[in-house]
Amino acid sequence: MPSSTRPHLLLIYAGHAGGRTHAMVEAVKQGIADAGEEIELRALPALEAGVDDLLWAHGLLIGTPEHFGYMAGAIKDFFDRTFYPVQGRVDALPYAVFVSAGNDGTGAVSSIERIALGYRWKQCAEPLIVKGDLSETDRERCAELGQTLAAGLALGVL
Repeated sequence: MPSSTRPHLLLIYAGHAGGRTHAMVEAVKQGIADAGEEIELRALPALEAGVDDLLWAHGLLIGTPEHFGYMAGAIKDFFDRTFYPVQGRVDALPYAVFVSAGNDGTGAVSSIERIALGYRWKQCAEPLIVKGDLSETDRERCAELGQTLAAGLALGVL
């Protein structure tokens, strides 16, 4: 993994602008900012993120809507494009997942977790699943997820 004075946190996401996943992404980003840690955040739509972004990262957040009981195609595309080029170079990368679910979100989470095993990443937080529209409590949970990863990276515990 890259060395740096400030930890690098990569946030990749899919979904429609203005949609529920987008609202979750914004809450996660606010949580990272509110943590007050010296973190360099790179937040990118999954279709724009690539190998260099993943190699840059010390931690990874993945945000996706649930599509037909699965992750968004853009997230799967990111995995397809990056897996072989980074194989063996991102082992133990701490990651966390958040899902905007229309159903129960478990299919999206389990598919991401299976792929993460292939990358040999380390899950550092329980998956966050929000069913339906976001409540204020859901936004707070998203912010807390961002704060947790930012603080963990800054303190060197992740």
